[in-house]
Amino acid sequence: MTVLCVALLVLPLAGCLQPLYAPAGFGLDSAPLAAELQSIAVDEIPQQLGHYVRNELIFGLNGTGSQPPPRYRLMVVLRERVQTPILDTVTGRATSATVIVDAEYRLVTIPDEAEVTKGVAFNIASYDRFSNRFSNVRAARDAEIRNARVIADSIRTRIATVLATRLSPVPAPAVVRY
Repeated sequence: MTVLCVALLVLPLAGCLQPLYAPAGFGLDSAPLAAELQSIAVDEIPQQLGHYVRNELIFGLNGTGSQPPPRYRLMVVLRERVQTPILDTVTGRATSATVIVDAEYRLVTIPDEAEVTKGVAFNIASYDRFSNRFSNVRAARDAEIRNARVIADSIRTRIATVLATRLSPVPAPAVVRY
């Protein structure tokens, strides 16, 4: 009896869930989300952190190496700041640092520059500071690379969600009459 009740409650929801990277429909005119993501051209982003973020975005959106004609253009503006929250009381030097990165992104269509989505992604990465200058430089670079990976993944996921909803609109709920 309990199994029957659960089955009756779950049955109306049977066709409502669709995986994010599944094809957007059933038929010859349906385009998978992967093809939409591959058609995004990522604009140049200045500075070293921008280089890391752009490379991660290109790999995350189109890791196949193919170059389909671009239908979308992704513009990203980065803001980076470093805070040193912990100081050594004896030497007065910072013993750790926190790299905070904000990435403002905007996705537009290429022919008419119509905005598809925009938003802000951010990440925070900390690292320890030492008396050796070279180890500090390398630790700061590692923090930048970690930030770049997380920000690129966040932007890719948000864009994929928007494009998936554009490709397959949610069907109207069925009317149940008793």
